[in-house]
Amino acid sequence: MNNSIMVIFPYRHQDVWMFDDERVGLVQEPFVSGMPSIIDIFVQDIPNATQGFKLFFSATPFPGYQAQLTWCREESEGNWYLWEAHHLEGWLCPALFKYFSEAPKNLYCKAEPSQI
Repeated sequence: MNNSIMVIFPYRHQDVWMFDDERVGLVQEPFVSGMPSIIDIFVQDIPNATQGFKLFFSATPFPGYQAQLTWCREESEGNWYLWEAHHLEGWLCPALFKYFSEAPKNLYCKAEPSQI
């Protein structure tokens, strides 16, 4: 399991949260099935977040993380995670495995403004 902190730069395009990550071959990878609601809460205090923001994530806690998403179950080759603090579930597609060899039991996340 990778213990490093990773970062992606999600943005909203045609009312869909998505991200690009050339390092792992993803272009306009959408967030679906509950994840858009989680992201909306995550970025509510970030000005112009729809234009893009930094999303740090790791399988281990790191200083200043804002949310802990807990693995719930596997479905359709992806994995459901629960953000217990907000009673929200979101599904992460198999693109998760571009970053982790197996679905982490927890994902620790932090959103910050992007300086683009």
